[in-house]
Amino acid sequence: MTVLKYEQKEFIAYITLNRPDALNAFNYEMLEELQKVVESVRIHPDIRLVIITGTGNKSFSVGADLKERKSLPDSLVKRNLNKFGEVFSMIEQLPQPTICVLNGYAFGGGLELALACDFRIASDHISVGLTETSLGIIPGAGGTQRLPRLIGETKALELILTAKKLDAAEALSIGLVTQIVGEDTLQQTTEDFASRILRNAPIAIQQAKFAVKQGMKVDLHTGLQIERKAYELTIPTEDRIEALNAFSEKRSPQFKGK
Repeated sequence: MTVLKYEQKEFIAYITLNRPDALNAFNYEMLEELQKVVESVRIHPDIRLVIITGTGNKSFSVGADLKERKSLPDSLVKRNLNKFGEVFSMIEQLPQPTICVLNGYAFGGGLELALACDFRIASDHISVGLTETSLGIIPGAGGTQRLPRLIGETKALELILTAKKLDAAEALSIGLVTQIVGEDTLQQTTEDFASRILRNAPIAIQQAKFAVKQGMKVDLHTGLQIERKAYELTIPTEDRIEALNAFSEKRSPQFKGK
């Protein structure tokens, strides 16, 4: 059984963690496969959005495979740690918008993968947490950096230092997830959310994401310069002219990503 499933439907890439018997825990093989898929998605001209989830409805991912980890010497633990960080940063840096569908438990590296995505849509039965300190380690795949940027330093410290597990309502209340829905509507809600993004101009979507992501790393003045450059890249596009024509003709634009 493959540890990772990949499928493309129209303009969407679907990536599914596929180790349900291990609660979709990450072994090194899964990390390598995920890296290969992300590398191909990044440069694929027809992929405009990425959806990441896990097989089943019990666990999105419980993080690193601790059975594998127990058997590894320190040098290979460091290898795995580096691979986690590398792959999750690649996901964060994808030009396409990314949606993480949390269909179950998301602990440790599982939640860190979710934090590397742009949006997190969750089933109302989930439980999430950065639980590494209870295992004698710390979040090492971006959790100590991405979580405080998302929910604030004090709350992030609380969750990390106490290794607290949150239910869906708590995760929503602090802005950790974008929205929560019932398990039976999770897929449709995600598809509807994706369609609201995909109806807009692909180049504009990517440049807007770039401007936000890069602008958050710098001061306001520099961020405004990044925004201006990103805007300028949309000016010569066919999609911009199509939008103007569609407006004057009172119809919906037909964007081509050109």
